[in-house]
Amino acid sequence: MRFDIVTLFPGLIRSGTSEGVTGRAIDRGLVDLRTWDPRSYAADKHRTVDDRPYGGGPGMVMKVEPLRDAIQAARKDSTLPAKTVFLSPQGRLLNQRAIVEFAKLPRLILVAGRYEGVDERLIEAEIDEEWSIGDYVLSGGELAALVMFDAVVRLIPGVLGHAESAEQDSHMAGLLDCPHYTRPEQVDGLEVPRILQSGDHEAIRLWRLRQAIWRTRQRRPDLIESMALDAEQKALLDELASGILVDEVKN
Repeated sequence: MRFDIVTLFPGLIRSGTSEGVTGRAIDRGLVDLRTWDPRSYAADKHRTVDDRPYGGGPGMVMKVEPLRDAIQAARKDSTLPAKTVFLSPQGRLLNQRAIVEFAKLPRLILVAGRYEGVDERLIEAEIDEEWSIGDYVLSGGELAALVMFDAVVRLIPGVLGHAESAEQDSHMAGLLDCPHYTRPEQVDGLEVPRILQSGDHEAIRLWRLRQAIWRTRQRRPDLIESMALDAEQKALLDELASGILVDEVKN
């Protein structure tokens, strides 16, 4: 999969993608990442990419021309069809369902804004979708682009060491993840749950599912309310709601 990130700080993107899962994916050729700096497309000797907002007010606004030319240069650099996404606190809230759909695409162009904002005409002319990683404001869209890049890359086949790693993550099935444990069996008097040492794979699967449902119900009830539960999940949720399994999932 190819990613093109339009940013005033390409070094920030490079440093944020050179390690760990994303770095290995790039090194192995599973991901092609390019950066495009709008300053390279500015027409004046000062490489100006921003100006004062019409109507007054604080801050500066990113100009149309340098951003437009950077996006169009990125788009023309490959024949792969691309979706162009602007990272913005005004965009739709990014979730795992959207990440799964993005991972099916051959190419993404991510546009990172800066300053007070971006000229709305650029968004109308060049942007397919606006997405936000949360209801807060960052200094720029680079960190949001890195978050989106990381979340999508780990779903690309071959990127993770185990094919099931991504499938079992929080939010993949609409639920938060269950607790995880590793050796030693006891740490400061705290023990690994006995069921995980039993070797009974079906019992372990049910324990993990109960834990995931319980944790989601306790921490993110909004997710439970929006889920289309299957029969097994609904039965376990009903048992939890009635208190039947509360002691089990707590121990």
